[in-house]
Amino acid sequence: MVGVIVLLVGMASSAIVYWRGMHAPDLSNDASMVGYDRAARRQAGVLYGKFGEMVQDLSNDLKQPGTQAIIIALVSASITSGCFYFARLWEK
Repeated sequence: MVGVIVLLVGMASSAIVYWRGMHAPDLSNDASMVGYDRAARRQAGVLYGKFGEMVQDLSNDLKQPGTQAIIIALVSASITSGCFYFARLWEK
């Protein structure tokens, strides 16, 4: 029962996160921020090398609502499968 609840809450949460993220105002076209991302990426590359650039790219990717929704769905599915597995072990 707990696994089903976790799965339903996780799927609903991921849908809400995705829907709210897609309907948020798009600030990437802001004229005052032109070239900021390139400068920040260059600075991270100078200070931390390729690893800094990779972390910067990962951070930018994690800010996307689609990525956040997928992570929420995968975590809830993993927890649900764990609940089902342990419930099956407990029945025996």
